Amino acid sequence: MYEADGRFDEMRTGDGTVRPAYKEYRHWFDQQDSAFLSRKHREAEIAFRRTGITFNVYGEHEAEERLIPFDMVPRIITAPEWQRLTRGIEQRVRAINAFIHDLYHGQEIVSAGVLPERLLRDNPAWLQNMVGLTPPGEIYTHVVGIDLVRTGPDEFFVLEDNARTPSGVSYMLQNRETMMAMFPELFTRVPVRTVSDYPRRLAKSLAACAPAATEGKPTVAVLTPGIHNSAYFEHAFLADQMGAELVEGSDLRVTDGRVAMRTTRGYEPIDVLYRRVDDDFLDPLTFNPDSVLGVPGIMDVYRAGGITIANAPGTGVADDKAIYSFMPEIVEFYTGDKPLLPNVETWRCADREGLAHVLDNLEELVVKEVHGSGGYGMLVGPAASKRELAAFRRKLKARPQNYIAQPTLSLSTCPIFTRRGLAPRHVDLRPFVLVSPEGIDIVPGGLSRVAMRKGSLVVNSSQGGGTKDTWVLKD
Repeated sequence: MYEADGRFDEMRTGDGTVRPAYKEYRHWFDQQDSAFLSRKHREAEIAFRRTGITFNVYGEHEAEERLIPFDMVPRIITAPEWQRLTRGIEQRVRAINAFIHDLYHGQEIVSAGVLPERLLRDNPAWLQNMVGLTPPGEIYTHVVGIDLVRTGPDEFFVLEDNARTPSGVSYMLQNRETMMAMFPELFTRVPVRTVSDYPRRLAKSLAACAPAATEGKPTVAVLTPGIHNSAYFEHAFLADQMGAELVEGSDLRVTDGRVAMRTTRGYEPIDVLYRRVDDDFLDPLTFNPDSVLGVPGIMDVYRAGGITIANAPGTGVADDKAIYSFMPEIVEFYTGDKPLLPNVETWRCADREGLAHVLDNLEELVVKEVHGSGGYGMLVGPAASKRELAAFRRKLKARPQNYIAQPTLSLSTCPIFTRRGLAPRHVDLRPFVLVSPEGIDIVPGGLSRVAMRKGSLVVNSSQGGGTKDTWVLKD
């Protein structure tokens, strides 16, 4: 029996009626034999293991490699819902790009008193080396992931902005490929928009950002830290699917004012480098001198307009959760309009009143590190023990500027497949956005992450969450 927990369920209404988006899928599901579905569930796990889609978990067992759980029940979004989301996402991404440009030029938003200067001064992601530098096409955020949560029929909120190196797109593509291989008949019954052309769209968008030094067709390469990186599968997958070269820092060198890669024909220049290496390791001559992952001198070539680095160094400032708390003001400052997609209510622990509220209501809130990611370093108040709450109180009092807090949202639920049939679990959504001088391209779908454990609100794969295919229905 499918039993929702009183929160908004995307498949069923409160009286058990199947919503229109899921009607055809549910009709198909009810016609299937349970043994057939169980077999398909096992086949999917085998396929993911064979493909090598794993991730590293850091903590108790250092760099332990795990299989990402895949749920074969799709998350389904209607065309009108997607249209509303894309308008809000596009507005937000435009504002983020304008915001980053301003931070490294006039800092008008600081002069206007909208954003406190301390958020830049104390932010390790803000790079002095980027001041006055304008990337080719004035694009800083070539690939953006906007994390969304839903709480009602028309209630979507932005939970997080990922402007540095958003990951997970390979899982989005593999989820779809797996679903189409296992259930081809479903895609003839349900009109679903494609996501499979994302690599082609990514290659086109990156090529459109090529610098003025480019001669002929732009050469695009993916820079990876190497096989030991937790997202290496994605780096190799995207390079292969784009028809781009996969390179490590040792494959590159600066020659004749360009960044060139080693080939069987000698060193050849790269025009666009889609880097999956953090800022600090990008150039040992500019950042961390001990780095062996980057390219000595690449920042000099970048400053001279000889290469496009995607995403631009210094974009991580927009990922900061303290900056996130100002995003409604940031969107309005650069677009002149109120945000179409609201933030989750956020208390800044750096503010005296905000800290007092958080300390008084800690057992009801979710507390996050402003520079944290992946679900690490956070406290989920309702699920925390008295000892954990006490320990976090000490952390907050010692370094309040390091934290923000948010209410425990009533995240929407979607069905997952279990041995007993369909069961509701909490989900979020990361759509992927491509930005170039030619415009903003939002892939119709994204990565739906799902909390596989009953009652859990944490969807991160590092914390036990899984993924599912996201279907955006055609008009």
